[in-house]
Amino acid sequence: MWQTLAIASAFFPGLFVLAVRCLGWAAPAWSLTDRILLSSRVVSSVQAMMATVSGIIVVLNCKDVVHDRHWLAVEYVWVIVPYMIYDIYIMYLCHWHKSKDASEKKHSLASLRSFLKKDRLMMTHHLFILIVLTPVAQYLRGELGDFFVGCIFVAELSTPFVSLGKILMQLKMQDTLLHKVNGILILVTFFLCRILLFPFMYGAYSRQVGIPIYLVPFHIPMHCNVANASLIAPQLYWFVLICRKAVRLYGSSPFDKKR
Repeated sequence: MWQTLAIASAFFPGLFVLAVRCLGWAAPAWSLTDRILLSSRVVSSVQAMMATVSGIIVVLNCKDVVHDRHWLAVEYVWVIVPYMIYDIYIMYLCHWHKSKDASEKKHSLASLRSFLKKDRLMMTHHLFILIVLTPVAQYLRGELGDFFVGCIFVAELSTPFVSLGKILMQLKMQDTLLHKVNGILILVTFFLCRILLFPFMYGAYSRQVGIPIYLVPFHIPMHCNVANASLIAPQLYWFVLICRKAVRLYGSSPFDKKR
């Protein structure tokens, strides 16, 4: 636990600093703000791939979805904790660099309030993971449900595509075929791994214990239902936003975009 926390606490900030410096060497004309934004998305994608691979390994090795154990289901949570703390700071840093306060080279209470107002949903999501889900995953569930923890890790599969979309927009490549293909991948992976993931987990449990899927919510601890509802609610909101953006991206002609 402590070793994993220490390594992850150094790894993500270190990777971010390395990415910023490498971009400074590779693209000296870029502003510090551009390098910070792109570097944050690179680190986010790396963590997402690590989580996805860990989740797939856990899911494939837990044939009994209730009782089977895998060490990654416990250990990778201690990677997520420092990453979430790092990501909260990086979100604020990116917000500050994009705001007018960055030109004044000073942080202020106003910039912090502006950040909390703009990114309150993401902040709530991160704090919920840190304060609620971490104790549930590491202590309250006992030795049950590693399979479901692995499923939650797999939800990160869509993140690299989301990050790539933001990078392409940052590079002014939003009208390219790559951006459109990536948009489709965002829709598909987000829907499969962040929306259908929850019916999949309930279905896996129903098959394991031999009950209809509609009875599962009444057969599992209430805190599991509450945690799942709290997790899927923001995903549904973000998916609606993604769909609206997709309508604008695929529903308008190049002529409309130029007007």
